[in-house]
Amino acid sequence: MDDPRIEEVFQWLIKAEHDIGSARCLLCGDIPYLDTAVYHCQQAAEKSLKAYLTLKDTPFLKIHDLSFLVEQCKELDVEFEQIMDISPILTPYAIAFRYPGDVIEPDPLDADEALRLAVDVFDFVLNRMPYDIQKALLLQKRS
Repeated sequence: MDDPRIEEVFQWLIKAEHDIGSARCLLCGDIPYLDTAVYHCQQAAEKSLKAYLTLKDTPFLKIHDLSFLVEQCKELDVEFEQIMDISPILTPYAIAFRYPGDVIEPDPLDADEALRLAVDVFDFVLNRMPYDIQKALLLQKRS
């Protein structure tokens, strides 16, 4: 890719896709690591949104608050309202289980939901990407 901004968008999406893959592995392994899996789900959604903002050449803060990022995206495309309800579910996973506390892991059903929601955000953003980026991402998966 010749355009550095488009290359950066592509890299955000690759990182988001890797977070989804990591979450899947952590959920489906012989010993599931639910705490780490939900963290990767939050990260996948965050990186997907940051890919969109990068595409639109919109600066963003280095934050984990998905509601804030979705609001930023919504200023550029009102359709982002469709994924606003995902934010309060995934945002806490950025830190909720990262350190010792009262609850060390999420419920398995919550972890499954987190993965589904992360994929929903990724797909939602990917569908708003130019065809060239979608095609490059598909080709990258195959190689």
